[in-house]
Amino acid sequence: MQLDLDIHNFYEHLVVEHLEDNKYSRDYEKEFLADLCCLALTQLPARYIRHDIDMAFFLNADERKQMSEEVEEAIALALSYLKSKGED
Repeated sequence: MQLDLDIHNFYEHLVVEHLEDNKYSRDYEKEFLADLCCLALTQLPARYIRHDIDMAFFLNADERKQMSEEVEEAIALALSYLKSKGED
């Protein structure tokens, strides 16, 4: 087993999903988005899993909604921080 390939933080998927759904790539360069992801993920708790499908069985709708809201808030804070530092 290669832990770096088999295990990941589920929030990584949620952050990327949020950026894609809201078309952040239209407005920001790849390097900026990578910084944005790192800053957002630093604010979020870790939920390590082996397979994304595992979360479908363990999360109810309220938990998924709460996680999405946490992601949205973390991204907004990270974006505000990066903009204040003039990195956009």
